[in-house]
Amino acid sequence: MMPIGPLMKEHRLIEKVIAVMREEAEKIQVYNKVDPIVIETIVDFIRMYADRTHHGKEEDILFRDLNNKELSSEHKNTMEELVQEHVWARETTGSLVEAKEDYESGNKGALDKMVALLNKLTEFYPKHIKKEDKDFFIPVMDYFSEEAQDKMLDEFWDFDKQLIHEKYEKVYENLKRKV
Repeated sequence: MMPIGPLMKEHRLIEKVIAVMREEAEKIQVYNKVDPIVIETIVDFIRMYADRTHHGKEEDILFRDLNNKELSSEHKNTMEELVQEHVWARETTGSLVEAKEDYESGNKGALDKMVALLNKLTEFYPKHIKKEDKDFFIPVMDYFSEEAQDKMLDEFWDFDKQLIHEKYEKVYENLKRKV
């Protein structure tokens, strides 16, 4: 298996959650209210799975290794675009958290902002995923030998193993601050 296999599999789950996010945005508009726990769950998914797990492997492993290669200008530019898109997704997700907190504080106008942010994220991710799957992942594998790809795949598995511990260290830190 090439290292892009797990990344592309992760995309399929992200796409499923994006569909649920679209449904939630529509539901908010119809009922003019939101379940903050649904937004918190969406944010947790985006932050821990889409960003930390998925983008983490891309940025911390694949892109790191590609930076040591003589990339074509097209691949180099695409990689830089992808990194900027990851930053945009993080910032937009942070804005969604702020809008949810505003709503919980009684600002009903925050509903429109949450819908707009959900819509931005659901428009962004399919395009981002297509760019990675079709235009980037497959061609950049040519920069790596089969041995280097196997090593990268092993590093992906090791990366994933550490995430559960990282997540619950943060849970502990957040609980300690609140208690």
